[in-house]
Order: sequence, then structure tokens, then C-alpha cells
Amino acid sequence: MAFDASAPYDATNIFARILRGDAPCRKVYEDAYALAFHDIHPQAPVHVLIIPKTPHVSLADFTVNAPAAEIAGFFQAVGAVARQLGLEQTGYRILANTGAHAHPEVPHFHVHLFGGRPLGPMLVSAPGWQAAAREK
Repeated sequence: MAFDASAPYDATNIFARILRGDAPCRKVYEDAYALAFHDIHPQAPVHVLIIPKTPHVSLADFTVNAPAAEIAGFFQAVGAVARQLGLEQTGYRILANTGAHAHPEVPHFHVHLFGGRPLGPMLVSAPGWQAAAREK
């Protein structure tokens, strides 16, 4: 279910509950800035979610409202998780969904880390999208 990325933070979302210890996760990594855990519906052999430990709805919210040290610490954690999982040699993809067109499912900023196999093209083209975009 997509949500409004400009809405106030919902402290009852599943990631907030995981951070509070009210819901379980299969933890991969944790530091002062981030928590990483396995996705419950993996889309690749390695599919890990990395979330900041502070309440931000989207990447835009995070980069505007979090202190610079927190932003740096979070993205350093993303790199640390990729290294810990041995993905640097073969490659990996990170993805963050924001807004209705991207279809984010949890209203807590997070990054997906995919790897463990060739990931193919970044996006699958929908027929006619290029022509429709040119018409605008």
C-alpha cells in the first residue's frame, strides 16, 4: 500500500515497531545510526532493508531534517552492510522509494540493498511510456 510521503510520521508503522523492539526482525547490522535486517519478501538472494534509527518518512524528509552527521552515518552504514555481506566484488543495487509513482510500502525512510545474482535492467519498461512522456 502506497502512502503520502508528505504526511506526518506514523509511529505505529512496522519499522518504528522494529526499532522499539515491539516486532522481530532478522538483524544483519546495527550501529548508532542504522538498523539493517532481511526483507520478509526477498526479491533477490540478498535483500536487506536499512533504516535510520530516527523517524523520517522519506529520503526528502531525511535529507532536509536530519543532522549532517546522521545522514553521513546512515549512508556509511549502507556501505558497511554491503561489505559485511560480501557484495562489493560482484555488485549490488540500492533503492529507495518515495512518492506515489515509486509505491513505497512502509512510511519510514529505508533503503533496499539487493545482490547475490545478476539483477538485470534497473527498470522494466512499460509499453508506450516513452511516447506518453514525450507528449507531456
